[in-house]
Amino acid sequence: MSGVNQLQAMGTAERRKEARTVIASSYLGSTIEYYDFLLYATAAAVVFPKVFFSGMDDWVGVVAAYGTFAAGYVARPLGGIIFGHFGDKLGRKNMLIISMLMMGIASTLIGVVPDASVAGPWGAVLLVLLRVFQGIAVGGEWGGAALMALEHSESGKRGFAASFVNAGAPTGAVLGTLAMGAFAALPNDQFLSWGWRVPFLLSFVLLGVGMFVRLKVSESPIFKAALEQEKAEQAQADMEAAQAGITAKRDIPLLLVLRRPKTLIFTMLAGAAGFALQVVLATFSVTYAVSKGADRQGVLYAFAAASALSIVFVILGGKLSDKLGRRPVMIGGLVLFIIYLIPMFQLLSSNSIMLIFVAFAIGLMIHSTLFGPLAAFVSEQFGTTSRYTGASLGYQLATLLGAGFTPGIVAQIFKDSGQDTASVVTYLAVMSVVSIVFILLTREPKNNNLLTVKS
Repeated sequence: MSGVNQLQAMGTAERRKEARTVIASSYLGSTIEYYDFLLYATAAAVVFPKVFFSGMDDWVGVVAAYGTFAAGYVARPLGGIIFGHFGDKLGRKNMLIISMLMMGIASTLIGVVPDASVAGPWGAVLLVLLRVFQGIAVGGEWGGAALMALEHSESGKRGFAASFVNAGAPTGAVLGTLAMGAFAALPNDQFLSWGWRVPFLLSFVLLGVGMFVRLKVSESPIFKAALEQEKAEQAQADMEAAQAGITAKRDIPLLLVLRRPKTLIFTMLAGAAGFALQVVLATFSVTYAVSKGADRQGVLYAFAAASALSIVFVILGGKLSDKLGRRPVMIGGLVLFIIYLIPMFQLLSSNSIMLIFVAFAIGLMIHSTLFGPLAAFVSEQFGTTSRYTGASLGYQLATLLGAGFTPGIVAQIFKDSGQDTASVVTYLAVMSVVSIVFILLTREPKNNNLLTVKS
């Protein structure tokens, strides 16, 4: 059935059932992808400085490990462009299958990379290459999953539906942290020699589960309808061009997006601080709490428990944005986080696992009010036939700017300041203010018509 006929033929109950299926599959797929991607964040915080960068000063090793972490974020926009192009031309579903396959294989191979004692610097080189493949995969994953959820949903529930894709990030973080935390209970030499590898090897099992689910979902009817309309318009243009003795031009999704650079740039800067805060909680905050004497395994479990709580708040943030708008909810989350930064680091330095859990829980709950609406906020800025490319590129550039280099920058300024968190607080607060300004400058997309074909 064509996309137009499918939209017309499906009753309300049938569309809602289909939407629930797609949302559930997008959530599960996103969870598996982010388990793989964020597991690396935990390993970069507690393992890689000792395994691949041993012999360095502790904080120098941390900065070097975070450099490999950044490689994944550098690659994410490339993944957004590649998968976005084919996703806008061929469909969302097939790209999601390929992105998951790439992520699962890369993550499994990380679990067998030889350490510095065996391969010397080549171990770190292999780590970076596999991290790049991870980045390309997740760069393609997010846009497809968000759009599938968004384009199957009713107009007044898009923020709620798309929030499940972003809820996959804390869910994946919970699974990854629990897996790493379980093996962190091993004696330190065993954990660093082989224990940390097992959670990465489990990625192959999750890949099988994810592929089974992904193969069952249907293509976006909005995309199919838009593709049919575009083909009809192109056929008409080809006929008119042939009569005039010229060749009709073909629209390339990336060029459609770049014709409106303001939308792309504003979207990127609006989302950057959210990713900076997210990644600081997952990496630097863990390292900082452990450096203050807290038990490593206890800190990992505290972060996992707090991440589990935040899943609900991500979805609530998306639902709230359907009522109030994306911009007010996101700005509110950023303002609250700026206020919370100083108390958060005080709690993290307490050497009390309970207080560290409170620090993570409050931080992640505040962050979730920003993170929940973000998927819809970004995706709704672009037209259907360039939405995969535009949303993926805007979102992934935001992650690169906000998250890719932030752990290394924060660790470096913390080291250079004599391990004073005031400099870290200032850096994160400034980033948050910048994002608030660009959210205000970006149009409210809550009521945009997704059936609009062109950007």
